[in-house]
Amino acid sequence: MSMVRLDSVNRGTPQPVPGRTTRSGIYKRPVTGPVEIAPLGLVDDAVLNRKHHGGVDQAVYLYFADDYAFWGEEGVDVTPGLFGENLTISGVVGRDVAVGDRFGIGTVLLEVTSHRTPCAVFAARMGDPRFAKRFHKAGRPGAYCRVLAGGAVEAGMAVDLTPFSGARITMSALIALDGARSIDADFLRRALTAPLHHKMRADYENRLASQLL
Repeated sequence: MSMVRLDSVNRGTPQPVPGRTTRSGIYKRPVTGPVEIAPLGLVDDAVLNRKHHGGVDQAVYLYFADDYAFWGEEGVDVTPGLFGENLTISGVVGRDVAVGDRFGIGTVLLEVTSHRTPCAVFAARMGDPRFAKRFHKAGRPGAYCRVLAGGAVEAGMAVDLTPFSGARITMSALIALDGARSIDADFLRRALTAPLHHKMRADYENRLASQLL
C-alpha cells in the first residue's frame, strides 16, 4: 500500500456565491505552516451554514487525491481545496473509505462519520448547475469526520489510517443511497453497528423501525 500523506490543509473565508444572495465558506485555499484542529474543526475556518455544515460529527471534511485524479480526467481543473475540503489526502482509495475508519495525523485523530451530499451551493461554486448530479453519479464524495483528539497538522505530514474493524459502510455506498425512498433492512442494521453521523443514525433508526411495524 502506498504511503498515506496529508497533501494539503485548506481553510476558507466567507465569500459570495455566484448567482446567489448568500456567502459561503466553501472557498478554501491551502495554508502553509501548522493549523490547529479543535473539536469543531480547523481553527479560523469559515463555516457559515451551521444547519447543514459543521458540528461535532462533520467537523473536518476529507477529500482524496485519487478522486481528484478522476475529476482531472473528467476535465475539471483540480487544485487542493476545490471541493471545500479541509484536508486533501493521498495514498487512499477514497471510495473505499468507510464509517469508523480513523486517520491519525500527529496528535490529531479523526473518525469517519458520513459522506458528503452535494448541494446547490457546491454546484454554484463549480460554475455548473449540473455538477451536483455529476458528483453524485461519480460516487466519490469524500468523508466527514469527528475529531477524537485535536492538535496541529501541516501539509506533508504522514497519515496513519486505521480501518474500522466492524461492518464496512463505504462512502461510495452511502452516496449511492442519497434520495432513496427505501433502504434494505439488512444494510440499515449493518450501518447502525458503525459510528455514523448522529443525523444519519437517527434517519436509519427511523427507517428500520418503520419497516418492522
